[in-house]
Amino acid sequence: MCHDHDSRPPAPPRSGDVAERGTLTLTSADGNEFSAAYAAPGLPARAGVVILPDIRGLHPYYVALAERFAEAGTAALAIDWFGRTAGICADPGTRGEDFDWQRHIPQTTPEGIDADVTAAIGYLRGRAGGALPVVVVGFCFGGSHAWRLAGSDLDLAGTAGFYGRPSMVGDAASRAHLPTVMLIAGADKATPVADQLELAEAMRAAGADVDAVVYEGAPHSFFDRAFGEWAPACADAWEHVLALTDRVAAR
Repeated sequence: MCHDHDSRPPAPPRSGDVAERGTLTLTSADGNEFSAAYAAPGLPARAGVVILPDIRGLHPYYVALAERFAEAGTAALAIDWFGRTAGICADPGTRGEDFDWQRHIPQTTPEGIDADVTAAIGYLRGRAGGALPVVVVGFCFGGSHAWRLAGSDLDLAGTAGFYGRPSMVGDAASRAHLPTVMLIAGADKATPVADQLELAEAMRAAGADVDAVVYEGAPHSFFDRAFGEWAPACADAWEHVLALTDRVAAR
């Protein structure tokens, strides 16, 4: 499991008002209906973030993370992976602790994920403006797909991923062209650090500007407000991700 059920994200280094928050249902181009959580900043957003969750889908952690991004000044939308196989989330709009992700994760496909991310991009631009630059920020399973999307033709301005699996990126690394942030847990037992750094080099060779950061000794899923000893790593990870949103906003 990527986090405990009660885990929540750390606060960002800058904080403003959240003008709007809530869960909703989106429809992708192939007709799939899926759950999402939206949060908007108090001031007009200069960038948007599509949050790609871990294996749990739209867990409360990611609803809270959308709000944290809104506090930091971006419009944010966290999506659920499982509309095609599990339907939309029941009330209160998130996946519960007992959700059987092990049955549903193998049924996800890159094509379905891309369709849902495209719908999420469209929603953010519909709310915040058609010229809004949008990045994806993913975690574990979602981090893997965030790095994969650096080599996609989706209308994205950048990608960031925490503790992903290079094996899931595959040959998309050879097409990587978007600015990419890789937040790597130095004590990650799921994926060797060397494999992630090798992926970073492959993506750079393809033409992507890759910001790869290793947090020595940090465990998988260190980005959690409960991990007091990793608070400096969490704060630094926020800085790298927000540097990406600032960069695409400046363009």
